[in-house]
Amino acid sequence: MTGLVRLVQVGAGGMGRAWLRTIAESPEVELAGLVDLDLDVARAALADAGLHGVEVGRSTAEIADAVGADAVVNVTVPEAHLVVNEEALGAGYPVLCEKPAAPTVATALIQAGIAELSGRLLMISQSRRYFASLRELRRQAEALGTIGTVSTEFFKAPHFGGFREEMPHVLLVDMAIHAFDAARFVIGAEPVSVYCEEYNPSWSWYAGAANAAAVFEFEGGTRYVYNGSWCAPGQETSWNGSWRVSAAEGTATWDGEGSPIVHRPDAGEPVTVAAPPIREEIAGSLEAFVDALRSGAEPENSIRTNMRSLAMVEGAVASAETGARVRIDDVLEQARETASAQTRRDDVSEWLRGASIAR
Repeated sequence: MTGLVRLVQVGAGGMGRAWLRTIAESPEVELAGLVDLDLDVARAALADAGLHGVEVGRSTAEIADAVGADAVVNVTVPEAHLVVNEEALGAGYPVLCEKPAAPTVATALIQAGIAELSGRLLMISQSRRYFASLRELRRQAEALGTIGTVSTEFFKAPHFGGFREEMPHVLLVDMAIHAFDAARFVIGAEPVSVYCEEYNPSWSWYAGAANAAAVFEFEGGTRYVYNGSWCAPGQETSWNGSWRVSAAEGTATWDGEGSPIVHRPDAGEPVTVAAPPIREEIAGSLEAFVDALRSGAEPENSIRTNMRSLAMVEGAVASAETGARVRIDDVLEQARETASAQTRRDDVSEWLRGASIAR
């Protein structure tokens, strides 16, 4: 694929507007169509973004066909991802989809089957992987030898109002996937199991548990420790959290905003390591998606490879509810059975029975 990649975006709400700005600023793509159930919302979003000559409609496939699109960007709510992605993939269009892939691992697995059978790419925009300093943290961690422990502290106090303040498992379900996915990236291995506890301080303004502490075992014995709160006023961390990597030859830390700091016991003073610049957050996701379309290579956040990040969330929730250690493979196997029973497509059910899940 050469030249500008023509995109149809689905979803014109708050996050949709952020994507419109990102697409407009990219030198590699152009927006050809915008899909939303409310056409007035779509037109208003385009006007606010200063975008003109963009086809607007309610059907993803119809608009994509009409404008000669190369791919679809899905910025709808998670509950709508399956419907939109199935329509786009079935019509022959690769999709870049906002995280999470779905509300459940089972629904994500159904989408993985649809993507595999369509022969088209479905990539999840796990956008917080695309921070230059996080990527530098991984490079420094690799240079420190065998990793023993990686930890993230996440302490924020946002007053969202609305649905988030009524959600069960609000921190784990709505935010922790960013840190869990980043941990997979930094460690360079896959999670094996999790033990998690949730709780709600007396002053919490959330109905569901706003605090969580989780310990994940990874392949090779590395432990990932997550300690987070969404009702922690005072001395808040960044939205990326505060990170520490403890390895055989030293320690690397990152405050989530600046550059990583490397501490080697035989090297004297700690060293701050500046990261080479990259396109960050959703601009980084978009760039990786375009690169994958042009090269044909599987991106690091394809639906298949992203599955274990979502399984980490589901496993942590299950552990918090049961008080037991939960194996990630058990989460995936249960999701496979549920997905096979839920899907209305025989070909997807057959794929689920024979697929090697998320490896």
